[in-house]
Amino acid sequence: MNLDDEREAIRRELDSMRQDGARRQELSLHACKRLFFDLGVRPSMAAVRDLTQTGSASDIPKDIDGFWERIRQASRVRVGAGAIPKTLEERAGELLGTLYQEALAEARTSLDEERAEMQASIAAAHQETHDGKIRHEAAEQAIARSEARADAAWERVRALEAQLAAASTHGSAHHESLQASVRRLDAENETLQKRIEAEQSTNAALRDRIDALHQELRESTEHYAQQIKDAVSEAERRVKPMLVELDSLRSMAATYQSGVRDASRKEFDFIQQLAAAKARGDRLDAQLREQSDELDAMTRQVTALRAQQGIDPSVASLMFALASAGRLSADELASIGTAIDGHVVLPAHCPKCEAGEPELSQVDHHYELSCPECEHSSGTGASRLEAVARFLSEGTVSTPS
Repeated sequence: MNLDDEREAIRRELDSMRQDGARRQELSLHACKRLFFDLGVRPSMAAVRDLTQTGSASDIPKDIDGFWERIRQASRVRVGAGAIPKTLEERAGELLGTLYQEALAEARTSLDEERAEMQASIAAAHQETHDGKIRHEAAEQAIARSEARADAAWERVRALEAQLAAASTHGSAHHESLQASVRRLDAENETLQKRIEAEQSTNAALRDRIDALHQELRESTEHYAQQIKDAVSEAERRVKPMLVELDSLRSMAATYQSGVRDASRKEFDFIQQLAAAKARGDRLDAQLREQSDELDAMTRQVTALRAQQGIDPSVASLMFALASAGRLSADELASIGTAIDGHVVLPAHCPKCEAGEPELSQVDHHYELSCPECEHSSGTGASRLEAVARFLSEGTVSTPS
């Protein structure tokens, strides 16, 4: 068993004695016995106080002195009890006296050291007490400042709570208005979506009709072209032999005077046939030009329909009116793009000078609307709608007088 285990055993013994009602002197005496006889350690105030956990700085040295007095008395009894010579008894007494004096001196030295340690501990405790008072005063001042800041913070919190209540009331009213606007816009959006779907179905039917007209036009054009080609071929086929025969008759007329009248009549007939063929070719050519004009008109209609991209004119007019009034942002104009450019109408007069007629220019798929009189310009835009909207919105700015 090591020294720590032995000390722990001594503490358990002292706890048992304390529970049995032992007093402080008995606990100190038992601790001194165990330290001196079992552990070979000279009893000191600190060692005894560590084991007993009781007693003051003045009581424990008294208990230690009582332990040494018991040791001296026990030694004196054992020496005096035997039958030894007087000289030896005196020498033994002197030896014990010397041992006692040395033990007493050693005890006083230990007492002085322990007293010095206690005084140093007391001084340190006084210093710690002084420092604690200073820290206590500083803490009280900090607490006072904290309480003042806390009061100011509570006032600020109450003011913020009042502002929050007012803001909550205003936010609730604004939220209700916003919800009503959202519901109205949702209803309008649903109506517009239905109209767009109907217009899309109508546009699909129109596309089918246009495709059918294109097919019919193509077939008619091919048919008329083939008829013209056949008529020209027929005329050439019939005219060439007639011309050959006419040349033959003319050559024969120089030799045969009698056949001049017949040749002249045949030439007249041939010329009439040629005139009739030419008139028929002119009629077919006129029909071809008429068909071409109709084809060009239909092509322009198809181009206009494709430019309108299947958007309802009323929806396009509404979006153009919003853009002209400056109620569409740049992102919304960019998202619309050129979808309703076919419905965009250029302003007749410049909104800035009211004298010039705006001109629209297109370069690299960018549009710019400018006034030749006052040089007011919309800047380049990605669509006709954006150019017109920016031209009108910038033109409404009041000019300095």
